[in-house]
Amino acid sequence: MAEDKIAYKNILAPVDGSKISTVLVEKAAAVAVRNNTTLDLLYVIDTNSLSGLAGMSISGDVVYQLVQDAEEKLAKYQELAHNEGAKDVNIHVRFGSPKTVIARDFPADHGNELIMLGKSGLNTLERLLVGSVASFVVQNAKSDVLIVQ
Repeated sequence: MAEDKIAYKNILAPVDGSKISTVLVEKAAAVAVRNNTTLDLLYVIDTNSLSGLAGMSISGDVVYQLVQDAEEKLAKYQELAHNEGAKDVNIHVRFGSPKTVIARDFPADHGNELIMLGKSGLNTLERLLVGSVASFVVQNAKSDVLIVQ
């Protein structure tokens, strides 16, 4: 096959601030450089965990702070990706269920052909209770998925 037929045109790397996120951004940037393509860094604010705060309503100040914190993390990852040689690196904050936003919603809006994500940081019991985002994405994404260990 010709090389241009297997090149990815738009890569999605969802980050959450965990230890694996730094490795994920480094590897995703390398793939973006090799494919000469856009890298989308995504942070999903989980609305399910927000509504689980004992039924309390969430003030605008809390939401604003959550978005500010996410944007600060994303800016650091964007700088890291640029330092790794990626030229076109976009940052995004979304609200919703991380599983569906990463597997379906965001790629549908941005045309991502590859989703690179870190292996779940959850322990076995947590995966049983809430399920692994990585497992859900692998099973439900329409694009290729690469799991970073």
